[in-house]
Amino acid sequence: MTDPSGEPAAGEDTPLSRGEARRQADNSSAFHDHVRAARSEFEQQFDRARADFEQVQDRINERTGRNLLMAILIGLAVGAVVLASLLFVKWLFLIFALLVCLLGVFEFARALEAAGRRIDVVPQLVAGAIIMLSGFFLGHWTHWVITFACVAAVIVWRMLAQMAARDGRRYGDVLTDILVTGFVPLYLPFLASLALVLLRQDQGELWVLGMLIVVVAADTGAYASGLAFGSHPMAPRISPKKTWEGFAGGALATTIAAVLYTMFVLRAPWWVGLVFGVVILGCATVGDLGESMIKRDLGIKDMSSWLPGHGGVLDRLDSILPSAGAALALYFLFSPLVGLVGA
Repeated sequence: MTDPSGEPAAGEDTPLSRGEARRQADNSSAFHDHVRAARSEFEQQFDRARADFEQVQDRINERTGRNLLMAILIGLAVGAVVLASLLFVKWLFLIFALLVCLLGVFEFARALEAAGRRIDVVPQLVAGAIIMLSGFFLGHWTHWVITFACVAAVIVWRMLAQMAARDGRRYGDVLTDILVTGFVPLYLPFLASLALVLLRQDQGELWVLGMLIVVVAADTGAYASGLAFGSHPMAPRISPKKTWEGFAGGALATTIAAVLYTMFVLRAPWWVGLVFGVVILGCATVGDLGESMIKRDLGIKDMSSWLPGHGGVLDRLDSILPSAGAALALYFLFSPLVGLVGA
């Protein structure tokens, strides 16, 4: 409708001319073309960035021999769980340590079986759980007695299982099976249980955390230094990639981490941290080389592929297992000095 003057009535839209409608359509089409062009350019830039990242990651993986990004992410996740359990709920660390240890026993038994050894997996898991739990809940002497009882039990089980098999297995192979059967619970559950013995001591969680931090510092420092400067093999017949330059980097990182942690967390003299770092560095190095020697004897690179970028569970426990016993001994030796700094 229009008013008497011929203008459109108030509240009604003015009809667009053909020229104005065409211009609006052209503007809308240009806007959509601009959006499509921007999206296409973004997708191309994203694809180029992803390709560059994959090339860099492939070069790093080729250089390091592992998926470094995945290894870092898994390491951070595990570290967060360990840190939270030790600082807030001690029994959660018990559950975590028990599960990790049993997974290590399982993958070690599977690797031994693949190499032709006869290992009874279920008895090994039961014995491992008993040894671990006794380390946390029972006294020192009871823990030792239970450990040796479990070792004797799995050996007897293996002998009875071999007698029942009657497969004509050679005497030398049977003897090797028995020795390996007794070695597994001592190497994994018993050494791991020493960390639980330490955990239940007064402020033991701080010592366990310190031991883990120092071990991680040793591994990380040795890995980074060896990757950047390594040229002189440390033990070429056992682990060709380990170098003296890596060991020096690990020693430096370990000393710094141990001294700082001892002074500011344990509140003990700096020289206690120095001794703590040197001892843990030695034990971690021996544990790492020892597990490498076992893998070389079995003819494998990693115990398993359960942890991308790391290998197997035992590949991460190799430095920690002997360090747990050393940390426990250092606790009983130096615990009277804790709290002296700043007192």
